[in-house]
Amino acid sequence: VQLVESKGGLVQAGGSLRLSCAASGSIRSINHMGWYRQAPGKQRELVASIISGGSTNYTDSVKGRFTISRDNAKNTVYLQMNSLKPEDTAVYYCNVVVREYPYGSLGDYWGQGTQVTVSS
Repeated sequence: VQLVESKGGLVQAGGSLRLSCAASGSIRSINHMGWYRQAPGKQRELVASIISGGSTNYTDSVKGRFTISRDNAKNTVYLQMNSLKPEDTAVYYCNVVVREYPYGSLGDYWGQGTQVTVSS
């Protein structure tokens, strides 16, 4: 299974950015898709997640500003980030938990990470 993340970028505070992550390969189904981030000197944290049924979960600091969504036909997850703040600056990682062909074994995969920098 391969994950390809879109590029992040540099944005001013208050701006918006959308990340995408496309999964491909021997995927029978996708259980969970999520975005994590890691700022310098900090631990990686969950930003948002979405399960196969569509339920979402957000860390408190991004609620009301970020929206996670998925396109099941494309095996792609998106993170729309609005009202960005300097404290959102981090490397963002896509994470996908899948059931793989042929036996339905569980696989946990990470994207390569993409830098998001928010200037004040």
